[in-house]
Amino acid sequence: MKFAVIVFPGSNCDVDMFHAIKDALGEEVEYVWHSADNLDEYDGILLPGGFSYGDYLRCGAIARFSNVMAEVVKAAEAGKPVLGVCNGFQILLEAGLLPGAMRRNDGLKFICRNVELQVANHETMFTTSYEANETITVPIAHGEGNYYCDEATLAELKENKQIVFTYAGTNPNGSLEDIAGITNKQGNVLGMMPHPERAVDELLGSTDGLKIFQSIVKNWRETHVVTA
Repeated sequence: MKFAVIVFPGSNCDVDMFHAIKDALGEEVEYVWHSADNLDEYDGILLPGGFSYGDYLRCGAIARFSNVMAEVVKAAEAGKPVLGVCNGFQILLEAGLLPGAMRRNDGLKFICRNVELQVANHETMFTTSYEANETITVPIAHGEGNYYCDEATLAELKENKQIVFTYAGTNPNGSLEDIAGITNKQGNVLGMMPHPERAVDELLGSTDGLKIFQSIVKNWRETHVVTA
């Protein structure tokens, strides 16, 4: 399986994401600059964290108009797995690939620490390697991770089981319903504020994030690899 790590001006977690795929997962991966106009050769698309375009206007608001985002939308519509982490999640929201919006953290402070997450839906292409309601430890690092949506959207998220991760215990940012990660209706686009790519090696304090990437590869092989 071949992954693309999309790099915007201001991305700073692209190297972490690249390491997670190449060294921890053992799959093929390439950096793709934001000006790219074709992603057809990639099987999975990864939007890393950081401060794309300096987070001017709103987080992800400018990156949403990068050339490559038309291709990200195309990949999503084709059913390819698209994962946006932290700023990547914000970009997916701005691009309309996921519903809702991101607000400043409660307390208006940047938060950087490990948090516990509950796997609210272990049946997506991103979470099949987890157990139902499994609790995992993954780091966060954001100033605008307070997820919000209106009542109708929230009801739809619940009905379609699009809420994939929730904060277990203390909610670090005030996010609605403790939401930490959601998918689109089709289930192939995941946005999450915590950083799974920073939890793929025991040296980093946790390997709990690796299962997200393993789940993606497992799903891809089941749907694309034919055995006699």
